[in-house]
Amino acid sequence: MKPVTVNNRTYNWPKAPVVVICCDGSEPDYMEIAMAQGLMPNLKAIIAKGENLRGECVIPSFTNPNNLSIVTGALPEVHGICGNYLIDPATGLETMMNDPKWLRAPTIFAAFQEAGAKICVVTAKDKLRLLLSKGLKYDGTAVAFSSEKADKATMADNGIDNICDFVGLPAPEVYSADLSEFVFAAGVKLLARDKPDLMYLSTTDYVQHKYAPGSAGANSFYKMMDEYLGALDSQGATIVIIADHGMKDKHLADGSPDVLYLQDALDEKFGAGTTKVILPITDPYVVHHGALGSYATVYLKGAAPESVAAAIAKMPGIDVVYTQTEGCKKFGLPPDRTGDLIVLSGGANGSKVLGTSAAKHDLSGLDAPLRSHGGLTEQVVPIIINRKGHNLPQLLRNFDAFFIGCNHV
Repeated sequence: MKPVTVNNRTYNWPKAPVVVICCDGSEPDYMEIAMAQGLMPNLKAIIAKGENLRGECVIPSFTNPNNLSIVTGALPEVHGICGNYLIDPATGLETMMNDPKWLRAPTIFAAFQEAGAKICVVTAKDKLRLLLSKGLKYDGTAVAFSSEKADKATMADNGIDNICDFVGLPAPEVYSADLSEFVFAAGVKLLARDKPDLMYLSTTDYVQHKYAPGSAGANSFYKMMDEYLGALDSQGATIVIIADHGMKDKHLADGSPDVLYLQDALDEKFGAGTTKVILPITDPYVVHHGALGSYATVYLKGAAPESVAAAIAKMPGIDVVYTQTEGCKKFGLPPDRTGDLIVLSGGANGSKVLGTSAAKHDLSGLDAPLRSHGGLTEQVVPIIINRKGHNLPQLLRNFDAFFIGCNHV
């Protein structure tokens, strides 16, 4: 079969099924500590015959921008997904960016299916499945579903039905490690049954938001994951394991969130209505993070950009403030979907997160000290391959995953 070109990158036709696993929020320490404690023997064997590398994710270090970069092989300036939430430039209204209409570029999956490949995509949450599966045709050569709505999948909408019977597990609760286990279990079964050319397995970071590396909760998750890695590896697939972003503690010594309520601070300094803070981490699943992350954009409604940027830069825990032009150029973001200023927080220990106004954040669902992401401190991610890599780029990005699996092993 001929190579496939999509978004200005050319991918060789895979010699074996290429399985890319995006372990959501998997800070490198999670797997390193679990391996050191003897809990991931299959991963250790994979690394022994392959590679254990590090790369960088897309900024903002959030789930949707990175997953869409991974499946398009491109930066957000190309595919258009720069967060979960934005001010719609067409209407001026705050809105979610979950609808596939926001995706501006074709996926690697759609391009390969058009060329005759078989595709399997399994995600934890359905909001992401809708974006990742855009352009797929359910004609017997593609399967795409979420574990969240596995019991509702149909042949017409997902290319598969009766998933729970097929996988042998019940539909999982959305706030659970089971949501991710279902993804792995389905991947093992689909790889054996369909022998797809490309497979993408994308988990949820419920565990990583809740448990730090080396904790009992985290170790239990990675021990479970390792069993499925062994089952995938034994089938002869080329496996590339990455993360969409890292994860850090974002709380004070007493366990309370380390928050700068940026909208409150700007209202006090410049007056209400002169600025509008948008948190692109915002999504329906606020139990994970209370909509608190280390990245924000600020829309200006009368306040001078230089004055606002200078004021924000002096606030505690702020790492950098960029103008729209500077920030979009540096991070490869779409200017029309980005505010006038880009703000990244963290501080000396990386713990600072950004909120809008204190009154607008319901943190009652947080049942553990806050762990979150979004900033520069969550940019380093694992890139693990079960084959030796050849001519790998010096600067690896998580969105090189399919390129590595097709071209460099």
